[in-house]
Amino acid sequence: MKRFTFASLLMVFIASVAMAWGQKGHDTVAAIAERHLTPATKAALDSILSGRSIIYWANWLDNASHTPDYAFTKTWHYKNVDEGVRYEEAPANPAGDAVTAIKSQIETLRNPSVKPEDAELAVKILVHIVGDMHQPLHMGHATDLGANRIKVKFFGRENNLHSVWDSRILESGHAWSYTEWADQLDRLSPSEVAAVTAGSIDDWAREALPIAESIYKSMPEGYSLSYNQVAEWTPVVEQQLLRGGLRLARVLNSIFDPQMAADSPY
Repeated sequence: MKRFTFASLLMVFIASVAMAWGQKGHDTVAAIAERHLTPATKAALDSILSGRSIIYWANWLDNASHTPDYAFTKTWHYKNVDEGVRYEEAPANPAGDAVTAIKSQIETLRNPSVKPEDAELAVKILVHIVGDMHQPLHMGHATDLGANRIKVKFFGRENNLHSVWDSRILESGHAWSYTEWADQLDRLSPSEVAAVTAGSIDDWAREALPIAESIYKSMPEGYSLSYNQVAEWTPVVEQQLLRGGLRLARVLNSIFDPQMAADSPY
């Protein structure tokens, strides 16, 4: 009985480390992205994914990373930048990180000789990791495992700060389905979408750092979150989900639509 309990707790901890945004957040990012895909991109993805939507695969990597075949992707869900370290000076993880993973999948998919199974895997990884990169604590500190080691209370219950940002604030802010999240967030004008999707992969990753630092300073060890904090931070969750979805669409369109590839910065 003790062994079963320990194994169960271990699996909960492992899941909390890997899952940015939780399932609903990743589905929302993919749903927003899907609405902004060009016909050429949709056709290409339909072929690569055998007719299944990118939403279907949005959460696949969270489980796959903990299987032997895909264990090499475990460190690809985040990029650690410790306090006081500039983005450009952060030590590279030899096993890879979210930024290098996104760039490598783009390179794979742009290879005209890519094998179908490699293209399928690259799309699945890309859809998930772009979402991960927009959860601010996936750009958090290595010293606390992206705030997994920071204990806080959420409505009186013990939790860790990373888990709170994966799903607790999201679910408490709005009791919506992922389609309702996409409906409510995806309302920018074309010029606003262009502004959000401008820049490079590194620009987008760097943008999350001050958000992460603000979270760390606002929610230290032992902090208690309740209604006021949900109201204060839900707009940030909304902002990051929308950015992730629009930018995922931009990346996919730049790969699969020749008309949009020319002005791609990556």
